[in-house]
Amino acid sequence: MSLDLLFSKDCSKAAVLFNSKKRMLEYLSQVAHQHIPHLSEQAILDSLLAREKLGSTGIGKGVAIPHGRLEGIENTLAIIVTSREAINFDAIDNRPVDIFVALLVPGDQCEQHLKTLAKIADKLKDKQLCKQLRSVTSDQELYQLMVV
Repeated sequence: MSLDLLFSKDCSKAAVLFNSKKRMLEYLSQVAHQHIPHLSEQAILDSLLAREKLGSTGIGKGVAIPHGRLEGIENTLAIIVTSREAINFDAIDNRPVDIFVALLVPGDQCEQHLKTLAKIADKLKDKQLCKQLRSVTSDQELYQLMVV
């Protein structure tokens, strides 16, 4: 799946300010709820929290890819958020996180889910891209960097 099909301008939020993992996951759920209003923010948050209970989605180097499966959605929804200040996210390298890419995937699309996760993780291995993502202050710039 092409990344420009996953991301949308209104699901790109640059330079937000939160101070905890839980609050960031709540914010991601709020943004997602705007696109899938038939599911409650709590249901979306529960999906993300359930995955975090299995182990942190903080993949290291200041990046996290929180994700969850949801019944009742037909397409994957991706949200990118950068934080002005890095927050503790229990990442595998114990470093705080300031780049978050959340994925919400239909419950029956396990294989597509794994491919999408791998594609995003691969893109976020680019140190130069991560440096650019951290420096932008507009949602539009953030969106453009992710879909190029």
